[in-house]
Amino acid sequence: MKSVIAELERRREKARMGGGQERMAAQHARGKLTARERIECFLDEGSFEEFDMYVQHTCTDFGMEKVKMPGDGVVTGWGTVNGRIVYIFAKDFTVLGGSLSKTHAQKITKIQDMALKSRAPIIGLFDAGGARIQEGVDALGGYGEVFQRNVMASGVIPQISLIMGPCAGGDVYSPAMTDFIFMVRDRSYMFVTGPEVVKTVTNEEVTSEQLGGASVHTTKSSIADGAYDDDIEALAQMRRLIDFLPANNLSESPVLDHYDPWDREDHSLETLVPNNPNKPYDMKELILKVVDEGDFFEIQEAFARNIITGFARMEGRTIGIVANQPMVLAGVLDSDCSRKAARFVRFCDAFDIPVVTLVDVPGFLPGTDQEYGGLIKHGAKLLFAYAEATVPKVTVITRKAYGGAYDVMGSKHLRGDVNYAWPSAQIAVMGAKGAVEIIFRKDLDDPEKIAQHTKDYEDRFLSPFVAAERGFIDEVIMPHRTRLRIARALRMLRNKRLENPWKKHDNIPL
Repeated sequence: MKSVIAELERRREKARMGGGQERMAAQHARGKLTARERIECFLDEGSFEEFDMYVQHTCTDFGMEKVKMPGDGVVTGWGTVNGRIVYIFAKDFTVLGGSLSKTHAQKITKIQDMALKSRAPIIGLFDAGGARIQEGVDALGGYGEVFQRNVMASGVIPQISLIMGPCAGGDVYSPAMTDFIFMVRDRSYMFVTGPEVVKTVTNEEVTSEQLGGASVHTTKSSIADGAYDDDIEALAQMRRLIDFLPANNLSESPVLDHYDPWDREDHSLETLVPNNPNKPYDMKELILKVVDEGDFFEIQEAFARNIITGFARMEGRTIGIVANQPMVLAGVLDSDCSRKAARFVRFCDAFDIPVVTLVDVPGFLPGTDQEYGGLIKHGAKLLFAYAEATVPKVTVITRKAYGGAYDVMGSKHLRGDVNYAWPSAQIAVMGAKGAVEIIFRKDLDDPEKIAQHTKDYEDRFLSPFVAAERGFIDEVIMPHRTRLRIARALRMLRNKRLENPWKKHDNIPL
């Protein structure tokens, strides 16, 4: 028996060494942790249970029968994050560059299947060079199997991808189908084809960072939802994100202990909105002063900054927040922010997370760039997302809510459950100046008449009471009581049940 145990320990030690001491040292020299170090950092101490540690590829072409390493370039298993079960796989760059083979893919799909059957989140840590060329179509088939499971798990269990090194080819499509993608600055890259291929085909000279670094994918392409400075910070933030999410689409989000009174009032909010309607203010200040302990996990912070999306808590329970940001483009809706917010609302709806919408929107962004870029269809995505959502929806209009953007931003007409407005709210087709110039075009040469018309329009339409008179606003509330009113509304809606008509699936305007 001793010899058998000794052999087990020898095999375990060999598997844990991955590609060997030299390659592990090279990984550390690049400022990166190894696959197993990342897992240990992410999961609760001592909770990781590994599967398929001894699996090896079966390829015999191109001399591959002489190049075999236990684990075949990916570490898989399960563990806990703050006591809650999660499944995880981590690409091991020290073993054949983390490239995907048939058996490598089988290890991942096994974990995906287990996560789906157990209804628990799955996290993928990516640091890999794409398909293993020596395996040809077997590797491509492996990718296809992974992709299929990404789709089947979508909307059923949370799927999170953390890009921690180079990722190319098939290794970018799987993350692209997951719910959230995060990257590590200056160390991780995502592209379908690398710089060398780009240069060969298009004659463009571009670096990996310029082509697919975190700076590109968090600000321009919107592929990534956030980026962090190193592996440790990224993994710590993923633990924080997991704490906001339910295990699956049938379970409730975790309820955390909180020490922030639900009826806390904040009188500084009375002066948040400037008297000048064209002067900006920071909507994040309102978010941080309303949610539990000012704890807000922002999604896609660096992209389409005219709208804010992210997770917070009210009375210890997770909520999703969508808020116009007057500090950027006056909070106007454009193609980018519409897509960003629509995807976030759909995630919240899939996992039964209530949506709180904070509105200060002057309308949709005009211009040929937006129209040629498909603003109509992109704006419709956000409208569609709000309209189909069946989760509790609470909306607070702080200042402007003009035109079609008023409808889109969680209005009563899109089945908003509780819709509040501050006394400073202005709900109308458009601002007074534009409206008067259209309605009273014949008086444009008379400044006194225009001034009077403007005042009359403001008195008649630019207040929350016209909408309140029609039942489109449930209550005009005092700003300092915003937290209290939202908390009570969410508490009242906790058992809300609403079902859309049966359909195979919808046809969102993609």
